[in-house]
Amino acid sequence: MSVVFDCSDPAERAAGLTAAVGAARGGRLVVLPTDTLYGIGCDAFDSEAVSALLSAKNRGRDMPVPVLVGSWHTVDGLVRSVSPQARELVRAFWPGGLSLVVEQAPSLAWDLGDTDATVMIRMPLHPIAIEVLREVGPMAVSSANVSGRPPATTAGDARDQLGDLVSVYLDGGPAEKAVASTIVDLSGDAPRILREGAISAAEIGEVLDLDPHELRAGQ
Repeated sequence: MSVVFDCSDPAERAAGLTAAVGAARGGRLVVLPTDTLYGIGCDAFDSEAVSALLSAKNRGRDMPVPVLVGSWHTVDGLVRSVSPQARELVRAFWPGGLSLVVEQAPSLAWDLGDTDATVMIRMPLHPIAIEVLREVGPMAVSSANVSGRPPATTAGDARDQLGDLVSVYLDGGPAEKAVASTIVDLSGDAPRILREGAISAAEIGEVLDLDPHELRAGQ
């Protein structure tokens, strides 16, 4: 049985945050608002919970789950090395709608799917998400929808699709931007935009001093 908390009410918000943190720590799934879309998440280091997340979305291991973090400093412990380009993008756009694909630290004991030794990381610009992340730590979070169906822009949308497979729904109102994050792949020889979303290619190019058309190559 899932529970929905209306985070516009201070008492419900406090109760919801406590419930969401407890659920994530207990290996269960939660839905939370972010600055882009609603996400379904769990403790990134709980492989059984990650498997349950993939199952809830009807998604295979070939589409690994991204990771959300609650602070800039968390990244240093998750990646093999933070390149100057990664630091520039983090400084410019985090917290915000930019996801970075980087080589993960080889010592990490997690299983996010078939990642090919990479991980996609983002720090969201949303107070509810940040509060949960700072209590739980890095969370595996994907868009709160069944694969092939529209991403959820409200907690109600997410519940309609995911139902009681999720323990706690944090209702933060309609998604502010209702657009997916931009994904930049930094794991190869040159930065490459895999998906253009909340942050434009022109904005990425300006920070990296690169031609936006080159960044889009291969899209």
